[in-house]
Amino acid sequence: MRRDRTAGVVILAAALTALAACGPRAPEIPGREVVTPLLRQEADTLKGDGERLDPVLLVKATWTIEGIDVTERPDDPDRPWAGSIRFRIRSVMRDEQGVVTTDEFERRFDYLYTLSLQRWVFQLAPSPAP
Repeated sequence: MRRDRTAGVVILAAALTALAACGPRAPEIPGREVVTPLLRQEADTLKGDGERLDPVLLVKATWTIEGIDVTERPDDPDRPWAGSIRFRIRSVMRDEQGVVTTDEFERRFDYLYTLSLQRWVFQLAPSPAP
């Protein structure tokens, strides 16, 4: 009976050693079908924030999502996905005399999906060369 218990302890110790040797596994890379809706949520947040009326400037802005693009980055294990959100923004401003000024322009926001954070992270545009 003592021999059976000793064998069980040895087997358990070997199994625990094998698990410890494997070390922590790298997080699994989520698929496009997982990260695209997360970028869409980010676009909706940007749209909501951008359309808030500024009471001081009296500017009304309408943000239209023109496109959401997700591309694979196989060479970067921690940031396997790049994404961009493209907006068409229409702003309408009325001055004190009642004159209405309308402006339309496009804006693009670039993101990287980071595995260590498991979320999209905004990327600043690179500075232009001098």
